[in-house]
Amino acid sequence: MNRPLSPAPSWIQHHYAGLLLTAAVAAVALVLGHWLPLVGGPVFGIVLGIVLKNLLAPGSRFDAGIRFGGKQVLQWSIIALGFGLSLGEVLKTGMSSLSVTLVTMSVAFLSAWLLGRWLHVDGKMTVLIGVGTAICGGSAIAAVTPILKPDDHETAFSISTIFLFNLVAVLLFPLLGHLMHMSDLGFGLWAGTAINDTSSVVAAGYAYSDLAGGYATIVKLTRSTLIIPVCLVLTVVMAALAKRRSNTAGDAGGFNLGAIFPWFILWFLVASGLRTAGWVPDAALPTLHTLAEVLIVFALSAIGLSANLRRMAATGVRPILLGLGVWVAVATSSLMVQYFIGQL
Repeated sequence: MNRPLSPAPSWIQHHYAGLLLTAAVAAVALVLGHWLPLVGGPVFGIVLGIVLKNLLAPGSRFDAGIRFGGKQVLQWSIIALGFGLSLGEVLKTGMSSLSVTLVTMSVAFLSAWLLGRWLHVDGKMTVLIGVGTAICGGSAIAAVTPILKPDDHETAFSISTIFLFNLVAVLLFPLLGHLMHMSDLGFGLWAGTAINDTSSVVAAGYAYSDLAGGYATIVKLTRSTLIIPVCLVLTVVMAALAKRRSNTAGDAGGFNLGAIFPWFILWFLVASGLRTAGWVPDAALPTLHTLAEVLIVFALSAIGLSANLRRMAATGVRPILLGLGVWVAVATSSLMVQYFIGQL
């Protein structure tokens, strides 16, 4: 007598274990992040995820939920960030900083490319560290991850490297600013263009003065909007590479731009447009900000749970040296541009 076939596991059955594990790590990370804001929830999330992955080695039944958290939820977090970003207001008030921002971005990408080749760092990790340093730290890395499709350990190592220098910047920048007798606006411009993560920019800026903190925040928000053209350029580059590989393989018809286009960027633009048009009430902004924070900590916790520490260790110290070199180049170029245009 034949036994009836068992039904295929539902999506929830397939994903719930990994999602619950990721949620538990993210909850602890959020609590620790609010307790130690200089470190922040994203750092705790990815570090706790890495530690748990490599000490306890969760089984394969957790994999599907963890992958979903590290990819799909990652895109949702970027869309949620768009609701808090008014493009018109930021671009209008931050236009005076645009020249410095463009120079530091160019320096970041150029130095990342040169140092990456010199240190023999993998190309995707070089791009991740360059983008994270040039624009907005872990959020920028999160935004380009679905486009580049790096290995999980490359994403985890890149984010960890960026946040390491975020923490150093929060402690070091105010001290250096006072030693150089920088003006409030000068320091705000320096912090906004040379520190990676938004929370670290705010922390360093307000540690210097309230005026510096407010100005640094506006500069940083202007800088954050540039993730959109960067993502679009990377999309075109990845599409061209995919087409070249397809032609090399003799299958020119296999390329489909629509299939690889990161549609979450479009929804990010829609979210930002709604905020700019005033269709998102100010009363909803704290809730949306909290949602974005929770989603990105959840996503980065999942990325940490996906990371293989042995493979990260095999990567060596070179990515950290790459991050240090790019960070120093960006910080120095920001000061030099300000000096030449008389804004120090």
